[in-house]
Amino acid sequence: MTSLQNNLNNFPLWTALVTPFDQNGQVDYTCLAKLVDDQQQAGNGILICGSTGEGLAIELDEQLQIVKYICDLKPSVPLMVAVGGANLSAQVAWVETCNSLPIHAFLLGTPMYAKPGVVGQTQWFEALLDSAQHPCMIYNVPGRSAISIPVQTIQNIANHKNLWAMKEASGDISQFLAYQKAAPAMRMYSGDDPLMPFLASSGAVGLVSVCANAWPEATNLYVKMCLQGETEQLADVWFDATNALFEVANPIPVKVLMHKQSVINTPVLRAPLTHLELTNDQGILAADAAITDWLCNSRSHLRAVK
Repeated sequence: MTSLQNNLNNFPLWTALVTPFDQNGQVDYTCLAKLVDDQQQAGNGILICGSTGEGLAIELDEQLQIVKYICDLKPSVPLMVAVGGANLSAQVAWVETCNSLPIHAFLLGTPMYAKPGVVGQTQWFEALLDSAQHPCMIYNVPGRSAISIPVQTIQNIANHKNLWAMKEASGDISQFLAYQKAAPAMRMYSGDDPLMPFLASSGAVGLVSVCANAWPEATNLYVKMCLQGETEQLADVWFDATNALFEVANPIPVKVLMHKQSVINTPVLRAPLTHLELTNDQGILAADAAITDWLCNSRSHLRAVK
């Protein structure tokens, strides 16, 4: 294992990185390098080609080019590669291809659309875990996959040597607690930015974030404060601000905001998503102003207590 792989638990924030496109819908690699550097400077782990990165709209050969490009940048933070879809043999082949790259972890999503039960999901995750040569984070996201991971499935794979963590994005704290009980050694990460203060108090050790694309440094501080139990001053600002980035389907709002921040050159997404779905940008602009003020005030407070 690499030193970063041995220290995955030192990174409580993972940014589900957006994929920047030019006006023609092609990957903007110059911009992508800047996004990676922004996350590196903030000290955030990077998830590549997840749903926020529009992975399902990007062909596997193009995904491989993206992963290789980011690996070649040799960032000082760990890299996690998403594994999605519903074709098991194709996803096993994807894992085997990525095993040879200098990455540090995989994100294993629930099969899309098929809605398998306990046995089918156990077989799915076991096959991917068996194929992986890196630690794996299981991803529960019923809002996208149409079905939750059964608790029994987590019990079935709880002792697999490659099972490292879970990204829990059901929005249901009771479900979070059930998974935690089913696999006590599995590290639990929030998959919902607004719920991080609540899930941190229930045992979450970190966040896989959309918002960190627009606010890398601020989100890093937000997560650290949640983990330290300093949540009183977070609720009013962060709950409203993070919800603004989910006004329409992710990653539409965050890409529109990043374009307005001049962080990416276009707000272009791959079909079937389009930035035209967001007809009013006042919510995201208000959120951006609120987080900017919060970070400025937090920096001043930290300097004062030092």
